[in-house]
Amino acid sequence: MTISFALLGAGRIGKVHAQAIASNHDARLAAISDPVAQAADDLGQRYGAPVRSIADIAADKSIDAVVICTPTDTHADLIELFARAGKAIFCEKPVDLSVARVRACLKTVEDTGARLMVGFNRRFDPHFQAVRQAIDEGRIGTVEIVQIISRDPGPPPPAYIASSGGIFRDMTIHDFDMARFLLGEEIETVYAAASVLVDPEIGRLGDHDSASVVLTTTSGRQCSISNSRRASYGYDQRIEVHGSLGAVSAQNQRPVSVELATADGYRLPPLHDFFMTRYTQAYAAEIAAFIATIRDGKDPSPSGADGLAALLLAEAALKSVQEGRAVRVAEVGGDS
Repeated sequence: MTISFALLGAGRIGKVHAQAIASNHDARLAAISDPVAQAADDLGQRYGAPVRSIADIAADKSIDAVVICTPTDTHADLIELFARAGKAIFCEKPVDLSVARVRACLKTVEDTGARLMVGFNRRFDPHFQAVRQAIDEGRIGTVEIVQIISRDPGPPPPAYIASSGGIFRDMTIHDFDMARFLLGEEIETVYAAASVLVDPEIGRLGDHDSASVVLTTTSGRQCSISNSRRASYGYDQRIEVHGSLGAVSAQNQRPVSVELATADGYRLPPLHDFFMTRYTQAYAAEIAAFIATIRDGKDPSPSGADGLAALLLAEAALKSVQEGRAVRVAEVGGDS
């Protein structure tokens, strides 16, 4: 069974997903839509996919699924449109910046019986999956402490910062999802500190570029997250899970795994420069997992509920920074 896809959004992340779809023998890129005609045309020509309007794609019963890579403020409306059109939906995070809007959108998904997967690609990274497998197999005993380091090589442009929803909803949200993926329990409290250390313009736009977060579950398991919009040495992505019987970690990856040893010491190649190359395997595996849910009729994971849970943690982190205290997730709309 070949799944016919339409790609909505031909920007940076859209190109990544177009490659993942085109490289999967169970998928076909059947249409591309983007308000920037040149971007849509260029990507369409590269993959042999026609450029079509959103309305045409929704009405075309031969298209099985859509991948939403448009700006965040369009996600919820597009999810609802394609849920009613009977399409399977993959949407980049977040579903929306508003908890209330996300809840309303997920209600539509539930009412229509639509299949929705949210794009937390790091769950599909083979190195992070190996960490999760070690936990599931009991090799480190009971999880006690998780540490996540996630630092970008440089900040995005001011125009992006202004519409991103802030560092917690835009950047740390991936780490919130990874924390839930590894802790094995829902998070009860969030304590966050954030500063402007990289670019004063980010502060003038009302955001932060450096953040530390401590998450605590009901039983007391902890996760610490370190974020920065600047890592002069490359794209820094590391995790460690400490348990009652040991620890397991995933270190930074490099495009070339070669170590040079001389009298001057040891030298390693530089890290990946950003997510497009660091997570190539994860994006491909993510699309493959989405295809499998359509083919096998299984519930997608990460789901819309996972997207909501990560957004609630982001809201709690922002409230913690604003009020200088630990915040219970229940205070921002959690269920516990």
